[in-house]
Amino acid sequence: MSAVWRASRAAVKRRRLQTFVIGLVVLCSTTTILLGLGLLTAASTPFDKAFAQQHGAHTVAAFDPVKASGARLARTAERPGVEAAAGPFGQAFLDMPEDWLWMSAGSLSVVGRADPDGPVDRIRLLEGRWATAPGEIVVNWPADGTPGPGRLGTRLKARGAPTLTVVGFATSMSKSAGAWVSPEQMARLHPSTVQMLYRFTDAATDRELRTGLTTATAGLPAGSLTTAQSYLALKRAFSAQADAYLPFMTLFGVLGLLVSVLIVGNVVSGAVVSGHRHIGVLKSLGFTPNQVVTVYLTMVSVPAVIGCAVGTLIGNAVAGPLLRVAFSGIETGSASVGISWWPSVLCLVGMPALVVVAALIPAVRAHRLPAAQAITAGTAPRTGRGLRVQRRLGGTRLPRAVSLGLGQPFARPGRSLLTMAAIVLGVTTVTLTTGLTSTMVAYGDAGKSDGAARVDVQTGSPAGGGTTARPSDRQTEQLLRSLPGADQVTARALTKVSLTGYTQTVFANFYRGDTQDLASEIVEGHWPTGAGEAAAGPAFLDQHGLSVGDRVTLRLNGRQTPVTIVGELMEGNAQALDSNWRTLTRLAPATRATEYTVRLARGADDQRYITAVEAADPGLRPALLGSDDAATTTVVGFASVFTVLLTVVAALGVFNTVLLNVRERCRDLGMLKSIGMTPRQVVVMTVSSVAALGLTGGVLGVPLGIVAHRLVVDHVGVVSFPESMKQVWHFPHLAALVLAGVTIAVLGALFPARSAARLTIAKVLHNE
Repeated sequence: MSAVWRASRAAVKRRRLQTFVIGLVVLCSTTTILLGLGLLTAASTPFDKAFAQQHGAHTVAAFDPVKASGARLARTAERPGVEAAAGPFGQAFLDMPEDWLWMSAGSLSVVGRADPDGPVDRIRLLEGRWATAPGEIVVNWPADGTPGPGRLGTRLKARGAPTLTVVGFATSMSKSAGAWVSPEQMARLHPSTVQMLYRFTDAATDRELRTGLTTATAGLPAGSLTTAQSYLALKRAFSAQADAYLPFMTLFGVLGLLVSVLIVGNVVSGAVVSGHRHIGVLKSLGFTPNQVVTVYLTMVSVPAVIGCAVGTLIGNAVAGPLLRVAFSGIETGSASVGISWWPSVLCLVGMPALVVVAALIPAVRAHRLPAAQAITAGTAPRTGRGLRVQRRLGGTRLPRAVSLGLGQPFARPGRSLLTMAAIVLGVTTVTLTTGLTSTMVAYGDAGKSDGAARVDVQTGSPAGGGTTARPSDRQTEQLLRSLPGADQVTARALTKVSLTGYTQTVFANFYRGDTQDLASEIVEGHWPTGAGEAAAGPAFLDQHGLSVGDRVTLRLNGRQTPVTIVGELMEGNAQALDSNWRTLTRLAPATRATEYTVRLARGADDQRYITAVEAADPGLRPALLGSDDAATTTVVGFASVFTVLLTVVAALGVFNTVLLNVRERCRDLGMLKSIGMTPRQVVVMTVSSVAALGLTGGVLGVPLGIVAHRLVVDHVGVVSFPESMKQVWHFPHLAALVLAGVTIAVLGALFPARSAARLTIAKVLHNE
């Protein structure tokens, strides 16, 4: 075994370039696959684990207490298919007139529970204690971590309700309520609905959940069920943004795997062909055929293991920042988002195994090669492959160096196909990245194509807590328009509203003023301009089962109004919809604007405008809006880095192929030089031998890249790209991408071509 190891180590040292190529491509592939698997596990495992620990409710249902009594609802827990149930709990919606703690004004869903435990939806207490007496309330904390004890004791004053003191903070993976009080306190709040929490024996799909709920509520009076919330919708909301990264991460991972297989197979096949004499020497020294195969498998396993280990370390280091971007702004509750351990183990074991399998087929050739035949093999190919093609090319008007070069790939068709496949994947990756970059840049510039600066102005009390009355919204808007440099002003009011038919409250943005920039983000329908109109992003529509043209009813401050979804936004918060001031007037006419967005005229001094706002009204807090393009930067940055690496690897694959061809054709090169071929003609011949492969790879790779780009942009759930952002291809652009294959081939062939040009006739004869 020591002899096998020494021979393998010598092979690794002798083929440093091939060793580097294998290690680099395995490193890139491992990093990409690890990130993809990490995102996949983070998008599901943390939610499932926390949901199971808290015995989350598969369905949170609300009933009309007038139509269904508490006793009848309690008996639904005994229905077939119900694994466990909790309730009935009284539920009321409090109208918060102003911002409180970290929440905006609007509806607050409150449920009366005696304790946080139970068979379903066990509430996790984060700070303080549970509400056990009247006047106490426990507030839901949606984010990871804890709010800190400093906020305990906050007094909440809802419109038409007694003052409640915050005695604790808790979290529920079921999102069954925004806050909890004792049953005694709930009776004083006059609950409008009654809540039941169910866990079903079969709850893997939406259909199973609907069937379970139908069975559980069978026999109840018609219309008694008012809302039903599925845990699958919460799970999709939890992973919506992370899922947006999965398509392109998965695609790059697959490309990396394919390139790994192609490069490893090409390198080992070339090593076997060019190492005939080495194989013969090993066998003549007593190496068995299995030991010879082991030598070649070890030769590729060493760089594969090193590349895999380094790639795993890099992947784990990059996973943290990537997960922070992917889960930014998402309510995680008690779910701890992080990369699991098993993707690392899978990569560390699977990638070297894949490399060994890819190398096994060409290594078997060394197993079958007789020692006598191997040790007497010359450097030129034994057969006349490609001679017929070269004769036909020689009869054309092409320069002789070009015709000879174009015929060389037919001498080793298997190797040529592997090389061309690597070029195809390289061009596919370049095309995909180019398209993604164009789409993401257009997405990041949406509504900002004018290049003008934007200032965000928050409203509030004057500095120092003065008693001066705050100006009206109209006065503030007029002030902001009157200051030098202002071009457009948009007012926004933010509140939480209840949607009839849904348990959870949602955010609602109400706009007034210049909404041209907002209207430019509509991909279907139109911007809501009339009363009772709204628009939402694809994530909101998907999670609520809505589409453009559907109607919902909004409820706020004891009022309600029907709203029609008239437009789909390019993107949007999964828990928010947009409307206009006319709709807000129907619900809460006294609501004030919370912020203003001011678009400055082109060339205006933003700092001068900010200073003018502060001087005009100390209660306004202006700040220059920056470009928050974390997703765009992440996608474009990762894709660009991986494309560069994959392009380099493809070029190194070409380098390896040309180098093997030069070594095999030393005798031919000597003969050609002896009859007058110049070094420049040798370079042209050698480069031409792969230029055709590069052109063919470009022609095949560009359509594949276009298809891959369309697959990625069409499956980003949190963004609905308009067709204008998908149609990023133009003829000059496509022609340049086709030439990318030729560029990859030429770059890979140039160095060995120059080495072949410097090869002397004497050295060739010496080698022979």
